[in-house]
Amino acid sequence: MHINPNFSRQVALALSPLLLIQARTMRRSIPILPDAAQPWTGSLEATDPVRLLVLGDSTAAGVGAHTQDDALPGNIARELHTHWGRGSTWNAIGENGATSQDIVQRYLTSATVAEYDLIFLSIGANDALHIRSRGAFRRDVRVILRRLRARNPHAFILVSSLPAFFRFEALPNPLRWVLYLHSSSLEAAARRVVKGEPGVMMSPPPPPYTAGFFATDQFHPSASGYHDWAEFALADSGLTPALPAEFVDSAKSAAGTAASAIPAAQSTAASAIPAAQSTAASAIPAAQGSAASASA
Repeated sequence: MHINPNFSRQVALALSPLLLIQARTMRRSIPILPDAAQPWTGSLEATDPVRLLVLGDSTAAGVGAHTQDDALPGNIARELHTHWGRGSTWNAIGENGATSQDIVQRYLTSATVAEYDLIFLSIGANDALHIRSRGAFRRDVRVILRRLRARNPHAFILVSSLPAFFRFEALPNPLRWVLYLHSSSLEAAARRVVKGEPGVMMSPPPPPYTAGFFATDQFHPSASGYHDWAEFALADSGLTPALPAEFVDSAKSAAGTAASAIPAAQSTAASAIPAAQSTAASAIPAAQGSAASASA
């Protein structure tokens, strides 16, 4: 059974009684990890430093790592230095649990105080978890990108792909499958926005997560996971050492590479979830019956 991701919210509604039970169970069983310790600013000393901003949700907050040096900012900084010999000064802004709307309302002002050369935007996971609409997510992504661009006219903005929820083995089905379905819908909407914004690209879907990628909650990246993420995100970006002068040209070239990688990743995901779809399909009548009896 194939279900169009555009109908992900309708599927979630049909399965809502079962999904709510699974979500409550997961909240009780998953340990709550803290944000990375302060400070959320840092630097890596080397020539011609890149001004780096990491903006977003729990992954911008470094949940799963002890410090931001172990999380995205420090690992991206080391990738810039390893491949291009560039130093960096970095700043992280975000909040565990933040949706794209939260970023617009609470964090864009602080994110646009200083000017940056490279901005890594990690949003969408919580929009998927809250089953927010494609239209609302698309609007928020557009607002974020345009506000960032207005403040940083020469920056390259790298938007992370959404989590590959179908690989989150700690999540039970059909919750795992519904989150994957809805995140696919949101990601498609974000990609359309990104395509129209110069100097912006969205990473292709991630490669299979390696052993040790997840922290102890089996949901957020560990320090090792953040290292892997920074490595493949920068490798797929098409960036060159000539930052920021070549950001826009690099983004255009990398966008084509990313686009060509998406069908293969989607095929892999599709082949990984038929059993989950079958489980979800068989659960829909029961869930609908539960919903009907609950409303009676």
